[in-house]
Amino acid sequence: MLLSGSSLQCAGAGGGQREDDYKTLREKIKAHKLDEKSFEWYLDLRRYGSVPHSGFGLGIERTVAWICGLNHVRETIPFPRLMDRI
Repeated sequence: MLLSGSSLQCAGAGGGQREDDYKTLREKIKAHKLDEKSFEWYLDLRRYGSVPHSGFGLGIERTVAWICGLNHVRETIPFPRLMDRI
């Protein structure tokens, strides 16, 4: 995990921002040829406006590795899967 300026960088962390625009969501559903009825509940949440929101996932093993200053995440896993060991 690196802290540089105002950004936090961590290998292995995932994140994203949800699309909050109703019109864009409908267009994407149609573009991917998905059944619009299956997404009606979700579209209804966005129909009258939504606040942009996002998040990230780090995972307990990566958090422990960062706190303990370990070199590799596998050092936090009790029985890691390795190429030479099943």
